Order: sequence, then C-alpha cells, then structure tokens
Amino acid sequence: MTRGRRFFHLLACLAFQPSAANADWQAVEKVQSYTIAGQSGPELYASIGERGPKLGPTRAIAHTSFKLTWSRKYEAQGDACVLVSALPKLAITYTLPKPAKPLPGATGEHWEAFIAGVHKHELVHGEFIKEMVRKIEAATVGLTVPGDPQCRKIKKEMTKRLGALSNAQRQQSRDFDRVELSNGGNIHQLILDLVNGG
Repeated sequence: MTRGRRFFHLLACLAFQPSAANADWQAVEKVQSYTIAGQSGPELYASIGERGPKLGPTRAIAHTSFKLTWSRKYEAQGDACVLVSALPKLAITYTLPKPAKPLPGATGEHWEAFIAGVHKHELVHGEFIKEMVRKIEAATVGLTVPGDPQCRKIKKEMTKRLGALSNAQRQQSRDFDRVELSNGGNIHQLILDLVNGG
C-alpha cells in the first residue's frame, strides 16, 4: 500500500558523547505520543498522515529514536593504547499516535489492535538498537593500538568500527520495515484493518 509506505519511517539519531554510565547497563525506554483527530478508521489514518512526525519530506505513523553516550577509559600500556572499559548510557524513545477523544465501539477495537501492533513493531527497532550497543562493546573493549602512547590513533580506529556497526543496524531496520510494509506484511495488514474495518 503506497500510502502506508510513505507514512512509515524509522528515525534513529546517534550521538556519541562521553557520559557516565553504570557497569551493568540497561536501556531507559519511554513512550511519547502525538495527538490525532477522527472517529473512524479512515479519519484516524488521514490524521496520522497530516500530523505524524515529519521525517524529511514525509510523515511517519510512528518512530523510534535513541541517544547513546559513552564513558570510556583508555590506558597507555608501553607504546600502545588500550580501551580498558566502555560503559554505555542508552535512552530509547518510541513516538506513537494517540486519538484526541475516546473512540466508538468497533473503531475503538480496531484502533487498539492497530496501535498494539505498531508499538510491537517499534519495540523490535528498540531491540535492534540494544543489540548494536552490545556489538559496539564487544568490538571495542580491549581494543589495542600499537605505537599510540597518546591514545590518538585508537579513536580513529574506533570511529571506523562504530560507523560500520551503526550502518549495519540501520540496514537491519530498513530491511525489517520493508518486510512489515510489503503487501501482506504485518504493518500493511494493520493499516488495512484499521481503514477498512474501523
């Protein structure tokens, strides 16, 4: 469904900045909403198209964004530099639509099924992000760069590794969206059920 494809996008914002974090880290996840109007499925979906978060030239049904910061400890060992620890602080925000007023009977039921499915979809994106952070830990903690007693070269090497992992996560999310929004895909079906049944 072309219209559905146009409205649904993922926003993932990376920010690598030094910050304190706990050794046994856990992502902080929250849901925020934007208000839509309508008392029927078609009206609600049209309002999503008008009021959804603007991502580039289009609007989204929902999106997942995150902020990732790190507290890193480098040590010079002989003429080499070693990253001895890297503790992440990850905050994930899921933005979902919310009707301004209570919905009547069947429309309310179709809406609850729709928004539950959309939320579940966004949680998968959240899992992709957490998986990326774990991969960053695995790829960087213990990293040793010889001939770098001032710990300068190591940061360039880390940037290269982080870029590759970030790109892989974004591609994973795009592939997931493509399947979910294809004809017969989960989100595509949720949109049809809402518009045709509510």
